[in-house]
Amino acid sequence: MVVSLVLILAGGVAHSATTDDLGALREQMRQLQEQNRALQQQLESQRQLIDSLGRKVEDLEHSARPTAENPPATRADDLVSGPLTKTLSTGRIMLSGQGAVGFYGQGSQGQFAQGGFVLDEAKLFVEANLYTNVYAFSEIVLAQREDPNENLRIGEFYLEWEDASALWGRERLLNLRLGRMYIPFGEEYQVRDAIYDPLISHSLTDFWGVDEGLELYGALDKFHYVFAVQNGGYPTLRDFNADKAVTLRLEYDPVPWLHTSVSGMRTGDLDVKKDVTSALWFGNGFIEQLGAPATTTTFHAEIAEGDVQIRWTGGHLSAAGGGLHFKDNDTTGNNSRKAWFYSVEGLQGVGEHFYAAGRVSQIVAPGGLPLVGAGEFGDRFYGNLTTGLWRLSLGLGWRVSRDLTIKGEYTINRGHELGGKPRDHEDFFGVQAAFRF
Repeated sequence: MVVSLVLILAGGVAHSATTDDLGALREQMRQLQEQNRALQQQLESQRQLIDSLGRKVEDLEHSARPTAENPPATRADDLVSGPLTKTLSTGRIMLSGQGAVGFYGQGSQGQFAQGGFVLDEAKLFVEANLYTNVYAFSEIVLAQREDPNENLRIGEFYLEWEDASALWGRERLLNLRLGRMYIPFGEEYQVRDAIYDPLISHSLTDFWGVDEGLELYGALDKFHYVFAVQNGGYPTLRDFNADKAVTLRLEYDPVPWLHTSVSGMRTGDLDVKKDVTSALWFGNGFIEQLGAPATTTTFHAEIAEGDVQIRWTGGHLSAAGGGLHFKDNDTTGNNSRKAWFYSVEGLQGVGEHFYAAGRVSQIVAPGGLPLVGAGEFGDRFYGNLTTGLWRLSLGLGWRVSRDLTIKGEYTINRGHELGGKPRDHEDFFGVQAAFRF
């Protein structure tokens, strides 16, 4: 009986020991499972973070074009912190847009002499990834201040091969565009859209335009370049003169706060009856012949400009200046003209969401040119020639977010026609809301 009791007690102790060991093992297994789940969650979070960063790097690499296509200027939208605008994307196709609405008024000889509400700008952008580093880009213009009609128009529309120089191991050195692009002369055209312009008006020269052709651009260390060969005439999907427009801009950023560039362009010979005007916008109008169509068949212009900008946190000071030489082949007289121009712009942020901006610009054309300026287009482009204009614009802006700016401006416009008659009823005031999506 004693033996039996001993055996029973020993069995109980063994069973108790086995039960305790199993419980401990189960607890260890549970802890390992929890640790494993935690590690899996951490790995998944890290994977998602890596994917997100990869997409951001890819987007930045694609958007940070090493030319003036990515404006170097301190813009009004840089005064507000926060994420960049997210475009609607399906992976291969990206859709975005921008626009501006407002109320504008002017003196009796201005474009907005009666005062009224304005649909200033409405654009849609579609970009598609066709192949590695190959993209198609289209700009659909629904409305634009410079166009009195509401006809749907094509703005930029081109095929782009980014980083083509990677084929021989030189990144960023060569990129190509083929189709219809902005004329890459000067630097104002990069920031003239309402969401990027701190003011409502532009400078008096306001060089910009779209034209069919081939563009090469790239960067080497602190140097950037843009070179374009384009038709030269007003874009009608055809060229009516074999002589092409050629534009070259060279940029140099010696230090992060200083940006410089020089630009040169020749429009090439343009046909008076078929091209009619240049594709390049100048003085709120175009370049056209001065001689009568019956005695003039071609015209052309050469232009040079230098730009410099000093940047600091929340602001910038920029200046541009240069000259233009015009000539046509009028058989009844010499219509050669020279003009000089400059523009100085300053912007300073006030707090986190507000800024003040000002710009002064001038064109001097002693022989007279068809300078529209702030006047009514039909009266000024086809009327008396103008020998000089100057403009002073002052404005305040409220950067509500990176995607919405509300700004107000008052601009003084003065000048003289050929013969001395003053142009002094074109002052402008306006309030504008600019946005993008």
